[in-house]
Amino acid sequence: MLRHRLFTWAWQDAAVAREATDEETIEQIVDRLQERFPDRDRAEIEAVARDEYRTLEGRPVRDYLAILVERSTRKRLKKE
Repeated sequence: MLRHRLFTWAWQDAAVAREATDEETIEQIVDRLQERFPDRDRAEIEAVARDEYRTLEGRPVRDYLAILVERSTRKRLKKE
């Protein structure tokens, strides 16, 4: 029972840490794209980035998530 609790706590801690890291990653992506698209509102860029993140969330691309989100967000912003 104790072993299960320790595993559960470790898993929850990892999930919280990953959320913080994902938030930081999204903020960094938005910062870079804000420089590239200065005429776009930051809130718009962030909304697109979060939408693209949700599209990829849960897929086995965790190591490449930041670059994939940034590329797909950039493509959408260029089209609009």
